[in-house]
Amino acid sequence: MEWVDTIFGHGTDLNSLQMSTRAILIFFITLLLLRIAGIRTFGKKSAFDNVITILLGSILSRAVVGASPFIPTILGCLALPALAERLDAQRAVLEIDELHLASVARCCDPSAIVLLNLSRDQLDRATEVRWTAASIAGVLSELPETTVLANADDPMTVWAAENAAGPVEWVAAGSKWRADSLSCPRCGRLLVETKARWSCDCGLAQPQPVWWLDGELACHLDSSIPLSLGLPGEVNRANALMALAAAGRARVPLRQAGDAIAQVRQVAGRYATITRGRHVIRLLLAKNPAGWSAMLSMLGTARPLIIAVNARDADGRDTSWLWDVDFAALDPRPIAASGERAADVGVRLSYAGIDHHTEPDPLAALGRLPAGDVDLVANYTAFYSLRQRLAAGE
Repeated sequence: MEWVDTIFGHGTDLNSLQMSTRAILIFFITLLLLRIAGIRTFGKKSAFDNVITILLGSILSRAVVGASPFIPTILGCLALPALAERLDAQRAVLEIDELHLASVARCCDPSAIVLLNLSRDQLDRATEVRWTAASIAGVLSELPETTVLANADDPMTVWAAENAAGPVEWVAAGSKWRADSLSCPRCGRLLVETKARWSCDCGLAQPQPVWWLDGELACHLDSSIPLSLGLPGEVNRANALMALAAAGRARVPLRQAGDAIAQVRQVAGRYATITRGRHVIRLLLAKNPAGWSAMLSMLGTARPLIIAVNARDADGRDTSWLWDVDFAALDPRPIAASGERAADVGVRLSYAGIDHHTEPDPLAALGRLPAGDVDLVANYTAFYSLRQRLAAGE
């Protein structure tokens, strides 16, 4: 349907007519969403009202500029009026981008904030890690009634959380990627690293956790519970521990929370497996060096691999982060460099001494791999574009 592409465009390369058409359509879609929720839902000017309004505006704006796929973005916004309708709900859990955490937290005065880690991401369009940590530290200092559950292993997170006006619970959630926190965020000196902990001469040091992992057990002070996962990798064990700590803070029985965590098999399509012809594809997402450092341990030793990278606005236009990924650690296997920036991936793999073939279309790249299980690791837009194509039966 060429006329649809002419009027609405595709991706982020939009002309003035296409962006204006999208803006007009989004205006009427917003009115429809308000109608679905009921005008009174957004008319109370409560903290919850403000959070929903900020989220709705920020998400819909991505559809106007093409930063996110149009239809999935609209469908995602349908969840917000549904959330707003449940004003009698006892709890709301919001995942907030770190750059927007401060503004959202000031609107809703949360009972708890969970801080996992802070690492470099899309530096061509985002501020540096330390600035982000300082922004978070600023809002935490304004929230005396908010409990902060923070990763004790990440120096940037510790520096942000030590400024909290409310109580802090330290969680030993791990931090394999440390290239963005080699120096002390408080004073700039090099951090001193030992096997047991990190510290700085200025006094900033790894705090003693009240939550930690011991094999298959999640431990909290003088108690522990089994923690089984349906998701792979150390990073997901760390995420599960943080979720368990947050559930405990919300007075959810820990065994009940642990059982619920064990039922999770995929997250928005990540870790899902899809059979296509003679291949069984496991969908994985990694978008920066920190994500790849966690991903490398999840990849099977002999399983063929497709690495798909785009460089649209939602991904970040700069692909230089590929050079900070230790691709040389990959065991020998059939590998395809793919995505809109397949050539960049291919050059990086070549310098790492990795045999591969280059094919921009991930599904065409799949056709050149041996039958059986295949891992496909993609960044944001490459991941969601591929999910759409597979769902459509391509």
